[in-house]
Amino acid sequence: MSLLRAQSLLSVNPDKPQEKPHLQKYSVDVNQCGPMILDALIKIKNENDATLTFRRSCREGICGSCAMNINGVNTLACLCRIDRDSADTKIYPLPHMYVVKDLVPDLTQFYKQYRSIQPYLKQKKAAPERENLQSIDDRKKLDGLYECILCACCSTSCPNVYLGPAVLMQAYRWMIDSRDEFGEERRQALQDPFSVYRCHTIMNCTRTCPKGLNPGLAISEIKQLMAKGV
Repeated sequence: MSLLRAQSLLSVNPDKPQEKPHLQKYSVDVNQCGPMILDALIKIKNENDATLTFRRSCREGICGSCAMNINGVNTLACLCRIDRDSADTKIYPLPHMYVVKDLVPDLTQFYKQYRSIQPYLKQKKAAPERENLQSIDDRKKLDGLYECILCACCSTSCPNVYLGPAVLMQAYRWMIDSRDEFGEERRQALQDPFSVYRCHTIMNCTRTCPKGLNPGLAISEIKQLMAKGV
C-alpha cells in the first residue's frame, strides 16, 4: 500500500541566474522509504531528480552536514522524522546565509567566525612530554559544550548580527578549560559591540539545537566572566 506525502523543497540553481528560487514539489511513498527526512531526500535524488543538491555524511547526528530548515525549524535531516500525518513537508536551506544550490548554504562566514576565536588549546609554558592532564571535576565542566557539532542550526536561527551562538559556546569551552592559559586574552578578544553583547538572550539557539545543548547559557556565562574580569 502506498502512502504518498509531498516534500516541497526550495530550488536554487546558480547555473540559471535568471530563474528565481522556487518551491519544487515531490511526492514520496513513505511506506517505501526510511523514517527520516534525509531518507526522503536521498530517495528523491535517486529516483526523481538527480540534480537535487544537499549535504549529508554520517546519518547519525554526528557530523552536522545535513542541517536545514524543516517546517520552519532548523534541525538535522537525519534526526528529523517524516511526519506521516502531514500532507506536505516544507524544506529550506538554513536561513540568513547565501545559498550555493538548493539546500546547500554557504558556510564560509560561519567558519571564518569560528576560526577567529582560535578554537584550540593554547599554553604559555612549553608543551608537556606526555598528556595535558586535568581533574575529573575540571573535565566535567566541559560537558554540554564539547558535544557541539558546528551544524550552524543555532547561529542561523538568531536574527542578530554577531559571532553567533555556536562560535561563542566554543569560545566559552576554551575559556573554562583548566589546561588553557589564554583565558584573559580570549575574553579581551571579545570586548567589542559585535562579538558577545549583540546577544539579547531570545534563546532561539537553545530551542533549535538538535543536540540538546544550551548556547544561550554559555553566552550568559561569558558575559558574567567579562563583567567580573575573571
